[in-house]
Amino acid sequence: MLPHPFPTTTPRGNNLLSRILVAVDDSEHSARALRYVGTLLRDVRNVQITLFHVLKPMPRALLEHGGSENPVDEVRLATELQQDQENWVRAESVMEYPILVQALELFGKTGFPLDHVTLKFGHEDDIAQTILDEARTGAYGTIVISRQGSNGMKRFFGGSITDQLLRDASGYTLWVVE
Repeated sequence: MLPHPFPTTTPRGNNLLSRILVAVDDSEHSARALRYVGTLLRDVRNVQITLFHVLKPMPRALLEHGGSENPVDEVRLATELQQDQENWVRAESVMEYPILVQALELFGKTGFPLDHVTLKFGHEDDIAQTILDEARTGAYGTIVISRQGSNGMKRFFGGSITDQLLRDASGYTLWVVE
């Protein structure tokens, strides 16, 4: 059984703060979702938005090392693998950071106050699960996704990912913007 998600609002001073996770990629569909959310919420002051982009899956070679029967070598290999994984995430984040910057710029054009926006990356093989994990750990109450992904492909937010979120995002408000 999955743990219950956090409430849709968290205390912030004397106010309640609504936390919304907006999954973004570099598609026009994602841009449409950003324009919708920004326009809808630009005058709402007690809302915090996180623009969240999931990196492509980590290469298989970085998922596990060959192993060793020597405990000293095993520790060394595990440490090297962890460092290689961290380096890969850092390099991919740098390469894909423009996607988040573009999303932030587009969001700002709606009039939404950018001091209420956070940029964040995720990285895993299962994109929908990565979005749900971020929603749980970040105490978000609402998840926003777009129906279609890059160039008509279903890489980010097409059918199966949307379907998985619709099925597994129990306890969250899910906005699917077409």
